[in-house]
Amino acid sequence: MELLSRIWNSSLERGYAGLQWAAHHSGRASALPDHLVTGIAGEDAAYFYLRRKGYVVVARRWSAPHQHGDIDLIAWRGEMLCIVEVKTRTAHDMAPAEASVDSHKRMMLRRLARQYVRQLPQAQAPQVSFDVISVYLVPGKQKEFFHFEAAFGWSDRQDGE
Repeated sequence: MELLSRIWNSSLERGYAGLQWAAHHSGRASALPDHLVTGIAGEDAAYFYLRRKGYVVVARRWSAPHQHGDIDLIAWRGEMLCIVEVKTRTAHDMAPAEASVDSHKRMMLRRLARQYVRQLPQAQAPQVSFDVISVYLVPGKQKEFFHFEAAFGWSDRQDGE
């Protein structure tokens, strides 16, 4: 069963990449700025990365009404609900990609996570992990992923700040 799942995920990822390539080369690619295209490509790569690791991704770019921002990926790892922020770079700069998840971004993700958990049908709220995935899409190189599970908690006091 695990082999079939890996084959299926690999086929989906290759098919999706083919569609992206075709859209780009047919002139039908979106007119988004390059940094947004890079960000979306990183989120797509992180989505397939999590699936390969056995996560069940239930939402992409989730947002709440009347709230600023969005959650890049929401996934389940067993009984743990994972709120995932994806940071994508096309080069290894001085500061790693994950360093850009500052206190303002963490606060926004916590607020959105509360909204998401409130709308779940469960009587009791699940355990929540705030993860960060740094994706490096360096031209001519393999994709690199750095996954920081439980990168921060519900408050900055838990983060050691």
